[in-house]
Amino acid sequence: MTPTAVGIIGFFVLVALMFMRIPVGFVMAVVGVLGFGILVSWDAAFLLTARDFFSIFGSYNLTVIPLFVFMGQLTHHSGISGRLFNAANKFMGHLPGGLAIATVGACAGFSAICGSTSATAATMASVALPEMKKYNYDPALATGVVAAGGSLGILIPPSTIFIVYGIMTEQSIGKLFMAGVLPGIVLTVLFIVTIIIWTKLRPEMVTLAPKSSWKEKIASLSGVIETLVLFVLVMGGLFIGIFTPTEAAAIGAFGTLTIALINRNLTWKGFLQSLYETTRISCMIMVIVAGATVFGHFLAVTEIPTNIGEWAAGLQVPRQVVMAIIILICLIMGCLMDSLAMIMLTIPIFFPVVTSLGFDPIWFGVIIVLVTEMGVVTPPVGINVYVVGGVARDVPLHVIFRGAAHLLIAQLATALLLILFPGIALYLPRLIH
Repeated sequence: MTPTAVGIIGFFVLVALMFMRIPVGFVMAVVGVLGFGILVSWDAAFLLTARDFFSIFGSYNLTVIPLFVFMGQLTHHSGISGRLFNAANKFMGHLPGGLAIATVGACAGFSAICGSTSATAATMASVALPEMKKYNYDPALATGVVAAGGSLGILIPPSTIFIVYGIMTEQSIGKLFMAGVLPGIVLTVLFIVTIIIWTKLRPEMVTLAPKSSWKEKIASLSGVIETLVLFVLVMGGLFIGIFTPTEAAAIGAFGTLTIALINRNLTWKGFLQSLYETTRISCMIMVIVAGATVFGHFLAVTEIPTNIGEWAAGLQVPRQVVMAIIILICLIMGCLMDSLAMIMLTIPIFFPVVTSLGFDPIWFGVIIVLVTEMGVVTPPVGINVYVVGGVARDVPLHVIFRGAAHLLIAQLATALLLILFPGIALYLPRLIH
């Protein structure tokens, strides 16, 4: 049997085991070890696996992940997210669809200090859904906005997906973070425009909230100032070059803890819960990265990435068509599996193709994250939908999927804008350079 045939069989076994709900990291590691053992040798396979796991769990670069996750957990348990939504609500809640718009604004703000799509969706679901339910918002609109708005957590920096992509492709994490800022703003604006059009066409879906006084609006700004200080501290230090990404993550986590202690908003129970969630999420990410590294070595000896690269380079079509095919494949895979797993599987195959065709690797990173965003709100996996469904237990999953589908239009429009105008993603990274 040829190495390519073994690789194709291994890929199908991988997908089948994923559908059996076996943890993704373990599945990739097991398939990688078996495949490498069959094609090379069993001694080499076991030695390579031990080395990969040791190097990943001992990697200094990956310490940025638990630090940013810890920062996001502290903001949640100290109530910063709730105060952020309250501020957005005071300024926009009285508009048609205002609470939904405020939710998107709060999601964007929380994403700037979190870095996780599911954490953003879960946090905003617990904060915003009761308020929208209070004013009789249609369940599809309310839950769909939270699920889609939560996807901003992996586009607006800091983002765990950008960190993993940067480490895998040896790209600057600082530049990737900067590349996500303007597309994140564009997507936030398009989400808001979509909500306005949606509520204009279906005014019965919303009830207007009372208008807040200027005194109430100004008083609510404290929640925005906290988030703004943290974002400027982390991203400003990266932009100027004072911090490395790891140092920025440490400063951000320390700054968040300091603000929480000064305001006396963080309980001992909340602090312990933050540590527990940080450990759980970080270990999950590290196992996935380590498993994907093992699987990547298996893919390398099958020569599948090389063959695909040569096939794509030999196509007599414009390079934009090849990119469109890659995006479509990633979008389909994003609908079928966990977002991080999709990144780990597709990047080793498609990144060499993309760079050989002359596309900017930083720009491609933003495109991949956008495609990943679509995957977290589309069936059958749609992790954000399941997260929101866990909070809004009275709303059927198909209703949440239907609501999020309306906002999928904004995500597709953002991806199209980035393809037509790559400078949207590359402007800030070039300033850093």
